[in-house]
Amino acid sequence: MITRLSELFLRTLREDPADAEVPSHKLLVRAGYVRRAAPGIYSWLPLGLRTLRKLEGVVREEMNAIGGQELLFPALLPREPYELTNRWNEYGQELFRLNDRKGADYLLGPTHEEMFTQAVKDLYNSYKDFPVTLYQIQTKYRDEARPRAGILRGREFVMKDSYSFDMSDEGLDESYARHRKAYQAIFDRLGIKYSICQATSGAMGGSASEEFLAHSENGEDTFVVSSDGEYAANVEAVKTPVPAEIDATGLPEAQEYETPDSETIEALVEWARSKGITIDGRPVEGSDTLKCMMIKVTEQVVPEGEKEPIEQTALAAVLIPGDRALDEKRLEASLEPATFELASEEDFASSDFLIKGYVGPRALNANGVRVYADPRVVNGSSWITGADAKNRHVVGCVAGRDFTVDGYVEAAEILEGDEAPEGHGTLSLARGIELGHIFQLGRKYTEAMDVQILDENGKRAVPTMGSYGIGISRMMAVLAEQRHDDKGLNWPVAVAPYQVHVVVANKDAAAIEAGDKLVADLDAAGVEVLFDDRPKMSPGVKFKDAELLGMPFVAILGRSFADGIIELRIRGGETLEVPAEQIVDKLLELLRD
Repeated sequence: MITRLSELFLRTLREDPADAEVPSHKLLVRAGYVRRAAPGIYSWLPLGLRTLRKLEGVVREEMNAIGGQELLFPALLPREPYELTNRWNEYGQELFRLNDRKGADYLLGPTHEEMFTQAVKDLYNSYKDFPVTLYQIQTKYRDEARPRAGILRGREFVMKDSYSFDMSDEGLDESYARHRKAYQAIFDRLGIKYSICQATSGAMGGSASEEFLAHSENGEDTFVVSSDGEYAANVEAVKTPVPAEIDATGLPEAQEYETPDSETIEALVEWARSKGITIDGRPVEGSDTLKCMMIKVTEQVVPEGEKEPIEQTALAAVLIPGDRALDEKRLEASLEPATFELASEEDFASSDFLIKGYVGPRALNANGVRVYADPRVVNGSSWITGADAKNRHVVGCVAGRDFTVDGYVEAAEILEGDEAPEGHGTLSLARGIELGHIFQLGRKYTEAMDVQILDENGKRAVPTMGSYGIGISRMMAVLAEQRHDDKGLNWPVAVAPYQVHVVVANKDAAAIEAGDKLVADLDAAGVEVLFDDRPKMSPGVKFKDAELLGMPFVAILGRSFADGIIELRIRGGETLEVPAEQIVDKLLELLRD
């Protein structure tokens, strides 16, 4: 197939878009692959659509290879299936809700577990129909509060979601393993650098959960890898090693001190050291103090006798070691499906027992405030905490004796060098972009939607599910992030819009004629060719566009063509000088490799 740049619906830009922050956003817009329609919503232009469709093709091949069957559900979905699983309410503000002219409730699909489950319920009734894996490639919709980075985080995006249905937990393990290998095959084929990380299930529910995170300094996700190389996890999924409980017998009573101007942890540690206070015979450190972070938690609650849930918000506290910041993503994952926000100045002002900078757990217990704590706050552990009065702190405040905890959450930031779970050494931090997420959902959805299947004994049984997603449009942005230089994009052969970009940079009639023949010969050999035949464009502009667009191979008929030489640039690699009569064979050799 030959596409002529003189006819292609394309305009390249020399300047970065004003709202672009990351390389993929800048380059995909500048190179004319996508165009912004609204915040978080992009049009796919011809070059971008070709790459998107090729990415879909790679995913489709690997899904078919593990026995997946493709179907396609609507994007506009009824409310009722999502009510059965309570996700109509749990999904919160990210769900696009709308009404038809009769007032019926609909949503734009953010994910399709309910629809797949309903389809299996409607069409299958015997264990002989199982196992089955179904998938679709479709546009999804989520009302992101802060869409950013172009197609990396949008309100509309293309995703492959697949679902396995098995009659046993062992069958689910096998389906999960097949999908895991298929995902590895997809990302390996594209040369993406990634890590497989333990993850939380979030609103999806279920048990086992892993993310495939592409390595990127611009990634929104932070993940950890252990020093022994045997453990990797998204920070939201990292479980803090829990110390053993301590026998508080014989520990000294908690003692209050006057602590002037000690609203910060640094100032408090400095005060403690100036007074000669020690912990286990050593000077006090920030990790010996306890921060009391005040939050408001909002939950969906169905009042007694009512059908519709209402939002209920209550003040709560999170206790974390003083040497660590609150990681809001980790706390959000711990509290799901409930949501939270930090307490405001008004919240402090309306509760006279909350003294900002000096909040302690004793007053929280006394006033019925729910107290969450970091797993390190075990019974018998001793802390320096606020004394609920300005310029006063408590030394030796013991968990389980002087205050109680209502529940444990993972909310403290992970620090470089932290102990890894399960004895895997220490942790290092890295940044990544979520490419795929696989879950063992279990029977959450099949039970909620009452899927009853006759087993081999003629008894009714509920099948178990796995859910497996890949962000296809996001994968395109990831490739742009990982495979670009200061000149432009650099696509892998498998998904490049065109395999070869031919540039005639010589106004000589013989060069123009040779360019036409070259692209015809390549087309006849089955090569996809982009031909820069623009007659009035300077060689410099043509070269810059070729580098920006990022095809794997660029064949240039320039000054050397007078000597029978075609310059062959391997994008991101070396430049070869190839005799004109050998150029087709050389390109075919490179494409095979």
